[in-house]
Amino acid sequence: MFTRLLTSALFAGAAAGLIIALLQLFFVQPVLLHAELYEGGELVHFGSDSNVTATPELPGFDAVRDGLSIVFTMLIYSGYAMVLVALMSLAETRGAAINARTGLIWGVAGFVAVHLAPGFTLAPEVPGVAAADVYERQVWWFATVLTAAIAMWLIAFSRNWAGWGAAVVLLLAPHVIGAPEPEVFTGPVPTEIGALFASRALGIGLAAWVMLGAFAGFFWSRESEAAGQTQTA
Repeated sequence: MFTRLLTSALFAGAAAGLIIALLQLFFVQPVLLHAELYEGGELVHFGSDSNVTATPELPGFDAVRDGLSIVFTMLIYSGYAMVLVALMSLAETRGAAINARTGLIWGVAGFVAVHLAPGFTLAPEVPGVAAADVYERQVWWFATVLTAAIAMWLIAFSRNWAGWGAAVVLLLAPHVIGAPEPEVFTGPVPTEIGALFASRALGIGLAAWVMLGAFAGFFWSRESEAAGQTQTA
């Protein structure tokens, strides 16, 4: 069992992580580098009176930096895949069908838990914007992800209104309590750049989890078939 889980997770995480790392380098990294120019004072935002009319030249491809980014992204998504495949194996014991198609649904649920639920109140942020204490935000983020993940499980496998009601409470509770916020919202980065970063981060997050779920479901079902054929032989 552990070998099947590890193999499925590594293949799924590596495949999804590689694709997502390339998407991030192409769509997200330029926005971050642009924001860093404002954070470092190389660009100054004057609101509607800004005299900045051209997009500045951003740093190009860096083999070491971008190569390490790809490797770490693959490792991170391999970790996500370990959790996802473990939950898939548990769900399979409860009669759930696990394959690439149902993996898409698992991926959407993972996106809701890890990205959409915390991002609903604590949106992805670019460098240079005002933010609350890092430790407080991390605690709130982990609590929100955990409650959202439990809620997704209850929605999928509860058989009564009590379970579904508990899921709704778990989804809403972190946002009713509220995320840590700075006393004043300020910073040198234009809001347009922050909005573009948040939308691209969430969009690529959705693509990442959908692919991760599909790959995890595919590799898990293939490993399960192979194990069944071995036992039969």
